Amino acid sequence: MGTGYSAPSIREGRLVLHHRLGNEEIIEAMDAATGATLWKHAYPTRFVDPFGYNNGPRCSPLLTADLCYTLGAEGILLCLRLNDGAVVWRRETQADFNVPEAFFGVGSSPVLEDGRLLVMLGGQPNAAVVAFDAATGKTLWQNGGEKTWNGEPMVGWPGERTIQWNEADPAFQKQASYCSPVLATIHGQRHLLCCTRQGLLSLNPATGEKRFAFWFRARQDSSVNAMSPVVQDDCVLVSSAYFRSGSVLLKVQPDGKSFVEVWRGTQLEMHWSRPVLDQGHLFGFSGRNEPDGRFRCVDWADGRLRWDRMEGWPNGGHAKLAPGEKPPEYYGRGSLIWAEDKLIALGECGRLGLFTTDAEKPRELGFWQVPGLQYPAWTGPVLAHHRLYLRDEALLVCLDWKKEPGR
Repeated sequence: MGTGYSAPSIREGRLVLHHRLGNEEIIEAMDAATGATLWKHAYPTRFVDPFGYNNGPRCSPLLTADLCYTLGAEGILLCLRLNDGAVVWRRETQADFNVPEAFFGVGSSPVLEDGRLLVMLGGQPNAAVVAFDAATGKTLWQNGGEKTWNGEPMVGWPGERTIQWNEADPAFQKQASYCSPVLATIHGQRHLLCCTRQGLLSLNPATGEKRFAFWFRARQDSSVNAMSPVVQDDCVLVSSAYFRSGSVLLKVQPDGKSFVEVWRGTQLEMHWSRPVLDQGHLFGFSGRNEPDGRFRCVDWADGRLRWDRMEGWPNGGHAKLAPGEKPPEYYGRGSLIWAEDKLIALGECGRLGLFTTDAEKPRELGFWQVPGLQYPAWTGPVLAHHRLYLRDEALLVCLDWKKEPGR
């Protein structure tokens, strides 16, 4: 398999992976049970990660009954036929929407609703988020930028001065972040919640109209937002691991345009993975760097830290292993998914574990170092039809995840 951080997507027995081999980004459809290739679509790419991370795609394919949508590291937005990979439409988003070069390439997967493909692009001056006609690729609306942020308070910054948008200022040019938008119904209104580089932006997904904006950005320039918002009822959680940004829980008011801050703190600092919310408790791997990794449980309602388990690398060691070196017995900054009241955890060096959602103490039921899986295994696990799919920068693994009879 080629490089990238894109998770595979599975639908009706077909798996689609977006990865890079050589100077091509490849969208590859496989039989989800066997891994046999069904079709491939490739196009050239010259993307080089400015910080030296891998140069593959970051966004996961979006599958419908008959179409496949992908967004590449350089912003190539594609719609392919799912049965054979033929191109339906293509958009060059960086050129079409004047998107400045991002820190780590394009990393926000699109979402789909009511025939609209909703994409966080970060275009200037007012195209942070763009809606496309899912059938044709035609632009339906765009918003996010000067019009939505100018005059908003810079919450949490000294003096909480208001935002004065300046297109010439690099601090405002980069609008996109590295997390997918989230669709939610709050007080009967539909919200498209996008955690952009500047903070949380809520738009009407049908029209692009701004509902509200909440400044949530670390004070230093070399920082990003990379966790997709978590929503329950009328509350929205955003979190970041950069420069003690921590987490903030907002409660949206019935008008859909205002909110109050419920709690804020550094007890949960999510880098790129998303915490699991279960029975009023958040479970997640907190921390920005390998030595900082913590596995924590935090109360959703008030942010109280219930328990904390160290997962960081001892002695501040970097996770790049020498040939033959044994991986550490830690998850580091892992990823979690929830299934049948259990948490499936994947550590960034390929440690796979199973936990209960116990708010009193961490309860690890078992763990296993997946053979061949190495740092950086930063893509979250994918579970579909009793199969668990895991990947790092070079390997895609499918595990039988059926429950044994009597267990």
